[in-house]
Order: sequence, then C-alpha cells, then structure tokens
Amino acid sequence: MNPDFRTRSELAVDVARKAGELALGYFQGEVAVETKADLSPVTIADRSAEELVRKIVAQHFPNDGFLGEEFGDQPGSSGYRWVIDPIDGTKPFIRGVPLWGTLIGVEYRDECVAGAAFAPALGTMWHAVRGGGAFRDGKPIRVSPEGSLAKSLFCFSGVNWFRAAGKEAAFLDLCSATGQQRGWGDFYGFVLVAQGSAELMVDTGVHPWDVAALIPIVEEAGGTMTDWTGRTTIHRPDVLASNGKLHAEALRILSR
Repeated sequence: MNPDFRTRSELAVDVARKAGELALGYFQGEVAVETKADLSPVTIADRSAEELVRKIVAQHFPNDGFLGEEFGDQPGSSGYRWVIDPIDGTKPFIRGVPLWGTLIGVEYRDECVAGAAFAPALGTMWHAVRGGGAFRDGKPIRVSPEGSLAKSLFCFSGVNWFRAAGKEAAFLDLCSATGQQRGWGDFYGFVLVAQGSAELMVDTGVHPWDVAALIPIVEEAGGTMTDWTGRTTIHRPDVLASNGKLHAEALRILSR
C-alpha cells in the first residue's frame, strides 16, 4: 500500500472524528438555520466542523488542496485534495435524526484513494484506504454476496429526487424488482452497502463532497460505485452503489 495514502487515511479518520464530535455538540440543541443560494440549509455546526478539518489538515499537509461544501475549492500543489462534507445530512441533523455523518475523502490526482465516514450520534466510524480494505470501527467489512435482485435491499434518499431527474418510472421499476426498499438516505445507505446490510443504494442530486469519501469505502469492501452510466466519478449528480453482482442489472433499470 502507498504509505502516503495510509498516512492521509489515518489523518482522515482522526479529523472526521474531531469534526463530527464538534458538530455533535450542536445536535438536538438550539441552532440557527440559514438557507444557502441553492436552498439547502446550513448551520454553524457545518461551518465550524469544516473549518476545523481544514485547519488540522493544513498543519500536517500544507501543500494539499481542499474542496468543501461550505468553503469551496482551495487548490494545492501536492496532487492531493481533501473533499469535505462536514455534515452529510444537515436536514436530518436539524430535525434531531441521528443518521448524519462527517465525510472526509482524499483524492490523489483525481482518484479517490481514502475515505472516512463518521456518524457521531451513532458513535460509528467507517473508513478505507486504497489497497488496504474497508472497516467499521476497526473491523473489516465486506459487501453482501447476494446475487438475486429479488432478494436484495434497495436504499434511496427520496422519491422527489428521482422525479426531478425524470426517473420516477425507473425508480418504481427498481422498487418492484427488489425484495425490500428503505429510505435510508445520504451517506448511511452507502455504508450499509459496504458493510453488507444492503445490496443497493441509489441517489441523485449529489455533489462531489457527498460521494468522495464513500467510493473507497464501498470499493474496498468489494462493491461497485458509479454514476448511472457506469462511470466512477464524483462529478455527476447521480450515483449507484452495489455489491457488484447486481450493478449491471440495476443500471439497466435506471437507464429506462
């Protein structure tokens, strides 16, 4: 394994935990909610957590770049970039639902090489590094071996996202083809696929910071994560994560 990947992966886990614990201090408390230009909500917890990540990483790797949901792009010169979502699931966070997480992805020359996803309210950490496997709280995880779509668990964020993408019919077809369907959205559906608790997670309307940390976790657990055309990228609004065995079949349905 690349030692630089490992070092940054260890730091990603550390800063995800620290930033998540900072955000947790605001959870289920009185926190002001602002509306951004894209109509998504933001709080002091989001901004403070991202500021903390940038500060700590810059102390260790001053030449690395950043891309964050709250403070945008900051180019670096090392080839590495940290992709930050301080609170993935701000809407659940605001409503007091514990299924939100702090996501830290590490890119090297546009390849996602490490990721950490910390769910502070659950006290659970998922992480992975390219060539080193995927883990939940330090224990190896693996995707489900299920090969039948009819026996699979399909997770998604919300029907309205599929409707906005013109894919409501495909969404309903995927619901009909799968054994169970659950609206466990945001990062949580993806880590369920990685740990073998679900076979499919499909989403649309995502941004780079929503998926950069999750690609290494899903792939190192043996799964597949692409856009709806089958490409691995953080720059498309649509994403499918699967155990690999059901990926092509799910893509066929989404292409309808």
